[in-house]
Amino acid sequence: MKKVLQIIALALLPIAASAQYLEAGILLGASNYLGDVSNNSSSLYLKETKPAIGALVRYNVSEMFTARLGLNYTWVAGSDANVNNDDFVRQRNLSFKSNILEFSLIGEINIPGYQPYALSRPFSPYLFGGISVFRFNPKARYQGDWVKLQPLGTEGQGMTQYPDREEYALTSIAIPFGIGVKYALTDKINLGLEFGARRTFTDYLDDVSGTYVSYPELLAGNGALAAALGNRTGELIGGEPVIVETGTRRGDSTGNDWYFILGATVTYNFLDNGLMGGRKRGRKRAGCYN
Repeated sequence: MKKVLQIIALALLPIAASAQYLEAGILLGASNYLGDVSNNSSSLYLKETKPAIGALVRYNVSEMFTARLGLNYTWVAGSDANVNNDDFVRQRNLSFKSNILEFSLIGEINIPGYQPYALSRPFSPYLFGGISVFRFNPKARYQGDWVKLQPLGTEGQGMTQYPDREEYALTSIAIPFGIGVKYALTDKINLGLEFGARRTFTDYLDDVSGTYVSYPELLAGNGALAAALGNRTGELIGGEPVIVETGTRRGDSTGNDWYFILGATVTYNFLDNGLMGGRKRGRKRAGCYN
């Protein structure tokens, strides 16, 4: 029995060796955002699409399952000026941009399976999902400069009379998930295309979430810059600050923000298989049997 098990193990060794391997490469693509400065989380605007770049390492556990580490850098942006079907949003007159640095751990399920070794399964769609940690930092353009918004407390964060309005963190968690396809150009080089959504656990990717603090209160509590950027309607309609009551709706606090990445990938398989050009050799072998 022991000899039989040894024979089976030796027979399966080449299969296991070919199935488990590392793969590394780059991602180039584009990103977009859905949040409060995106028509109150109701619309994506193609004009707000930004470039994205990343690096990834895959550990191919089997033909069906892959574990992936990823590092992506992009930025997102939004402007109420892009909205043409909601007067409240246009008159709110808010805008922002935010760089995003994302580190992710993702599992991929290849359907029906992917195996570049000898190009035996050179094409596969896949589903993916996982968890990511990302860093962001919303800014707004004001009088020719980009101003960091989180330290200002534009919704009254840090004011003693509003202890429930806490300063939000600039590091957060997201759930990335999506679909993609991959193709083995050779048994060393893979091409891919994927679209992924990131469901974040923050509603402040754009520095907008809840309600206004009135201009005089915000001016007294957090300063002139916070008051100017907390309510920018006056810039649009004449220059003087518009005073609204504390508690007046500013954003949409019913859901968190999202961002999306569409990317093309090029990766290299660290396979010690000596099969570069394996497709041609496979054809020659097939011809020998004719």
